[in-house]
Amino acid sequence: MPLVKFNVPQSLPDGRVAGLRRAVHEALVATANVPEDDLFHVIHRLDAKSLVIDPAFPSLERSADTAIVEITFRMGRTDTQKQALYREIVRLAQVKSGFRPEDVMVVLTENTSLDWSFGAGVAHYALERV
Repeated sequence: MPLVKFNVPQSLPDGRVAGLRRAVHEALVATANVPEDDLFHVIHRLDAKSLVIDPAFPSLERSADTAIVEITFRMGRTDTQKQALYREIVRLAQVKSGFRPEDVMVVLTENTSLDWSFGAGVAHYALERV
């Protein structure tokens, strides 16, 4: 936990995608109490017909390199932590892979401990309640 999905343009070079992945993970560790070894990433490379992003909503100017980062994790982060996470992701994405802040969209989804099984048919976080 968390599970991070990267929806990126097919044309984006591998190095930039890797830099975005590092940026998101480092930001999660720094701002959202995620352990360093908690790494679960899925990369979706999409063509222009499959990654449709309004270039100007809401009052932004996005480029063709815009990526959508979806983060699913357990409930418990404060509004302050979430806002710090957004800021740190775009800061690090700019440093590590040249992303413009306007070109990184982040969507958070929270769920409960019972919603996670890492394998073997076990709800691993639900065991913490026992």
